[in-house]
Amino acid sequence: MNKDITFQINNEAYTIDIGTDPHNYLRDGLEKFLTTEKNLSTAELLLAYLRKSQELVTLEAEIRKELSQVPTLEQLTL
Repeated sequence: MNKDITFQINNEAYTIDIGTDPHNYLRDGLEKFLTTEKNLSTAELLLAYLRKSQELVTLEAEIRKELSQVPTLEQLTL
């Protein structure tokens, strides 16, 4: 079953089909920075985008740090 989520932006409703989301991971991720409870301005939409981008940049840095500690195949065969 596909799910929809609706955002009100500048007094316009935008409904997006987020597909199957059995554990609401996508919905929760979207609603973390974008409320569905009130009308949003363009500035609020941009701020949500910037916050999510910062979250992803931080996560990528953490993943790179962890991966740098994983031994390579050459190191494992020594």
